[in-house]
Amino acid sequence: MPLLGGIRPPIAVLCVLILTLAGLTAKVLGPTKDMVAPKAVLSSQQHFAEDGAIALRASIDERVTDLERTATALSAGRPVKPERILSDLGRTYQKWTGTSVLDLESGDVLAERGESIPLVWLDRDVLTGERALTPRMVRLETGDVRLMTTAVLDWKDRPQQLLIASSSLSVPAINLGPFRTMAVVAEDGEVLGTAGFEQAEALNSDQERQELAFLQKQMSLLSDQAAARSEQHPVRAKEPGSRGYPGVSGTLVGGEYNGRVATAGYASLASSNPEEKQSVAAGLGLTVVALLPVVQQQTGEQNRELYGLAAAGVLVVLGLLAVGVLWATVQRPLLRLFLESRRLARGDLIRPVTVPRWGEAARIGSALERLRRQLGGDGDGSDTALRKGIRVGGRGPLALTAALLLLWCVPVGLLLNRTDGSVSVPTTMVNDQRDRTDLIADRLRRALNEAQTDLVSTSRLIGADDREDTTRLLQDALGRHTRYQALYVVDADGEVRARAGAEPHPWSRGKELPLVRVSGKGGNEPVIQAGAPVPERKGSTLVGEIRVEFLNSLLARPGLGEVRVVDSAGLTIAASDGFLAFEKLPPNALTDLVRAAGVRVGAGPVENGLLIREGDGVTVAAAAPFSGGGVTADIGWTVVSWQDAERFQIAPYEREDRSVLAGMLGLAAIIFCLGWIYLVVVRPLRALAAGAEKLADGDLKTVLYPRYQDEVGAVVRSLELLRQQAQAHRHNQARRPAEPRPSVGGR
Repeated sequence: MPLLGGIRPPIAVLCVLILTLAGLTAKVLGPTKDMVAPKAVLSSQQHFAEDGAIALRASIDERVTDLERTATALSAGRPVKPERILSDLGRTYQKWTGTSVLDLESGDVLAERGESIPLVWLDRDVLTGERALTPRMVRLETGDVRLMTTAVLDWKDRPQQLLIASSSLSVPAINLGPFRTMAVVAEDGEVLGTAGFEQAEALNSDQERQELAFLQKQMSLLSDQAAARSEQHPVRAKEPGSRGYPGVSGTLVGGEYNGRVATAGYASLASSNPEEKQSVAAGLGLTVVALLPVVQQQTGEQNRELYGLAAAGVLVVLGLLAVGVLWATVQRPLLRLFLESRRLARGDLIRPVTVPRWGEAARIGSALERLRRQLGGDGDGSDTALRKGIRVGGRGPLALTAALLLLWCVPVGLLLNRTDGSVSVPTTMVNDQRDRTDLIADRLRRALNEAQTDLVSTSRLIGADDREDTTRLLQDALGRHTRYQALYVVDADGEVRARAGAEPHPWSRGKELPLVRVSGKGGNEPVIQAGAPVPERKGSTLVGEIRVEFLNSLLARPGLGEVRVVDSAGLTIAASDGFLAFEKLPPNALTDLVRAAGVRVGAGPVENGLLIREGDGVTVAAAAPFSGGGVTADIGWTVVSWQDAERFQIAPYEREDRSVLAGMLGLAAIIFCLGWIYLVVVRPLRALAAGAEKLADGDLKTVLYPRYQDEVGAVVRSLELLRQQAQAHRHNQARRPAEPRPSVGGR
């Protein structure tokens, strides 16, 4: 018989699949590999490092863009004194530790503000070549590292001047939460800046100082490892099919001290969308490392080995019973029919056919016995006793086999290791949800402040009366800033004097109205507007409408669930997923959380995290109101995020997922193997039974063709031989009366 034909291969494959699934069950439902920290905690540190890298990249890129835009705007106008340049620059942007203006022809410093900038690093490579005027990292005499950003001031008929701004490479001013530290690391593993470490002088005991020294040492060691891993290609560093952060990121585990293990996440600075815009910060080779000591995990799964073995043993027992049913009710009768039909086809008509007890095999066996009697001259084989048999088809054994295997698959997949609302979620996950939500809120607030600052810078370039020049300026600004969907100048009467982009919306005036506001309630989407007064036109305002898609892109972060921005009334303005304009938050608990986060505590509102248990579900939620400086500090917006705890890689949910997977694999094995048996054996056997009965009833004209090269096909071939023998036997009987009879009595 062919390897893939007949009844034996599917039953053998079913045995192999059952044994394989039993082995996997013993492994995955047994004790898991000991982890010093839950996978969910490690993944959370990785996401936190990615958020920090995004914030640092955006901060550096904004500094470079602001300086270049300022230099371009100044070069397009009349010459300005160096002192005035630095004064306006410091008034508009408070992000540089020091600024300076240098005469490129003479090399003299024309003006300087803030921290003194050394000029030793200035050479021909800085000002010429492919990497001219790109930011450079320079070490000061104090040992600190500064990022030097340069731009050229070029006025007609005047020597070129070099505008230099220095800034620290410190960790962005984000909320790190309790016990977490963060560092900015260079390509060689050197730590350029840290945040979150306490000062040794402020500690009260030697044990606290020893723990601080341990964490600092771990940060240094893990930073070296992170810098080495960040040199990988972003695509090759990720697992196949993984997406998310465009740069290199991962997790590290350090040493242990006093029952706590140092866990770290790292992420290299990468462009948010390399196809659209290259990031200057991404080319600096920097890496952000987030370090958090966590309590060493106690697995408590010593007894789960027997648990997995018991489940595997039950599967083996039920599998053996199922295979026994198939062997006794399908394979054995079919093989017996194969042998009996071959015996009859060879001419052995003496011994009666052993007829199976029921099903298609009984019908075929009865037909063979009737054919044997017809060919042997024992009658026409029409005895009704030969037609008896239980009329349960071959589908009955398959249903019984499926029922036996489902007795294991259904409880394992749907009932075993089920979780409920009492699942223990690590406190670190709630804290990280809160801190990351606060980081998103800070990032969004800075982006809106930056948008309004851009408008202030652009408004100073708008002349008094020239409408065409103003329109051209707005079109150029709209092309350089993808965050806007429309830019327009509104006069004191609210009339639009110049515009670029989409159709403008009305701009309301009022002393109490903020410069960044939301309108369009009742429409298809919120309208976010930012304004800046035009100095040359009294009463006029430059208005920019910020795209909602731009805000949505800032909210989408892996491992944070659904994120929304709501106003003071709790109505949705932007979201990481789809939303309806100004819709309310889903559950009441989130509304209460947003309201609680808006309560002023001390200097202002603070972020809050919450673990919501409703029924069998557990949800981790957090809300972070806008706080800090800038025009959006008092706007009244809140970033709220929530996600089901089922997404966390913690032991109870992982065990539940493994149980569901085991049940689904068992169900797949049932469908595959029993479907194979039905298509290859049962269905052809039903057709064969009908053909055999017609043949036994006297239909000798219908030729039987074997379709399969297996046991069923062999029985069909034997029946075809029997049909031919029966046909020849009938012809012989028809010719006997025509032959002359011999003489009797001497006549």
